Amino acid sequence: MKVSTKGRYALRLMTELARADRDACLSIKEISERQGISEKYLEQIVRPLKQAGLVTSIRGAQGGYRLCDEPENITVGQVLRVTEGDLAPVSCVSDDDEKACSMADSCETIFIWRSMKEAIDKVADSITMADLAVRKANCAAATVERIQALSSK
Repeated sequence: MKVSTKGRYALRLMTELARADRDACLSIKEISERQGISEKYLEQIVRPLKQAGLVTSIRGAQGGYRLCDEPENITVGQVLRVTEGDLAPVSCVSDDDEKACSMADSCETIFIWRSMKEAIDKVADSITMADLAVRKANCAAATVERIQALSSK
């Protein structure tokens, strides 16, 4: 399974919203400037996230987007399933019964695909937007420390 640009950018968008104050809204323009992603592309990405109930929009001068739930309750898996669909490495182990393989009972390799799907799901569902927000904050702090160390030499 290869995560598309849409999936990667959706995680970056959600991380920005997770870092914001719970009652604050971020505009697409703010997220675009912070992440270096075009506003038009972010608008395309946020639409399905809103439809899935992961983000909400507020109209008005102070409007924008914010998470519908606490960052601790939204996982990478949820976001990727909205943007990418099923995270299965091959269609025969997809959650979609219509894609089930007629050879599954006699397939000598299906255990590989099932194991990979379980591992992907486990990782994606164990990491939350709060985890990503903390990592981003830690990365930013480390960058500031490196810049300060270099400028003091």
